[in-house]
Amino acid sequence: MTASPPLPPVDPSEPAAKPVAPPIIVLIAVSALNPLALNMLVPSMPGLERAFATSYATVQLSLSLYLVAVALAQLILGPLSDRHGRRPVMLAGMALFLVGTAACLLAPTIEAFILGRVVQGVGSCAGLVLSRAIVRDVYERDRAASMIGFVTMGMAVAPTLGPAIGGALDEQFGWRAPFALLFAVGAAVLAGTWATLNETRRPGQSEGGLASHLGAFAVLARSRDFVAFAVSSMLVSGVFFAFLGGIPYVMQKLLGAGARETGLYLMWLAAGYILGNFLSGRYASRFGVIRMMAVGNLIGLAAVAAALLLHLAGYHHPVAIFAPMTWLGIGNGIALPSTIAGAVSIRPDLAGAASGLTGTLQIGFGALVTVLMGALLGDSALPLFLTMATLAAGGLASGLAARAAAR
Repeated sequence: MTASPPLPPVDPSEPAAKPVAPPIIVLIAVSALNPLALNMLVPSMPGLERAFATSYATVQLSLSLYLVAVALAQLILGPLSDRHGRRPVMLAGMALFLVGTAACLLAPTIEAFILGRVVQGVGSCAGLVLSRAIVRDVYERDRAASMIGFVTMGMAVAPTLGPAIGGALDEQFGWRAPFALLFAVGAAVLAGTWATLNETRRPGQSEGGLASHLGAFAVLARSRDFVAFAVSSMLVSGVFFAFLGGIPYVMQKLLGAGARETGLYLMWLAAGYILGNFLSGRYASRFGVIRMMAVGNLIGLAAVAAALLLHLAGYHHPVAIFAPMTWLGIGNGIALPSTIAGAVSIRPDLAGAASGLTGTLQIGFGALVTVLMGALLGDSALPLFLTMATLAAGGLASGLAARAAAR
């Protein structure tokens, strides 16, 4: 890719006053709804297949289309928050999440369930995209990487506990029970957000029409720096989504594990991600986003390579899968906060649009990868590990490109 043309200058007339940072627990809570709703469903997928008398591929659409909804909604919610403010868009998203969750809970058919998941995905992505923009509103780039690391460390508790809780509720009460819990959690998060989240968008910032905000994507796409950060984020996240899309099939169809056992093993990956997020929050300000990306991506690639080699050597046991995947979680937890902070720092005045576009690439690509896993998996887990290794290598290469662009 050739060098980027000069970007339009930021308007110097903007107020210099820095907005007040919201309580970090608020950012953690709104961010956690998306991965909680995503991961809590995973152990229940074979149960949904039986309950609705449908195929696993059809049930997997509830995962894939959820991700598609999250990806596309970010293209709208990010620019909308640049125009109208973070708080009103966040509150609307939280309310929509409750509507979608209720639709899933009461769904009489698989079609109604999938529709509810789409609505749920649109609502949940408000917390995902706007929490990043809010952090960038308040902090400079390397400090933002640290804060994103702490936020994602907190929100990673959701996918750590989500599969285990979802699996236990599914086995005890059926597949609707996890959605009843999601509704209660969502209502509490909405109430807390309403009470404590202040507006962080500076007055006068990005008040053009919606078309001009969508045009911000073209401005960002012309930046070699932004593209390198965003593509690295997309590929590194793709490794996780490939695993998430394939591991229920591998565990329950090939290895004979139950929903509860699958959920408990998924805690290994999430625990690694929490540790990686802690390391990012602790050291990103000291070492900078470029070094943190490189280290995290190297760890992730080594972890996937180890899982692939163990599989080829004939070790077909959950521990042979999840021990390396714990290190994948550590690597992703180190790398992703820095790739995101780098992407949203290219144009701070377009932080919402940058966060939305980066998130769309992450989640949209993740949706495609989960569909691919449904098509590739048969009587062996080898396609899963080969796909993950390819994506991890691409993530490392893109991270190196971001390093070169930053020089």
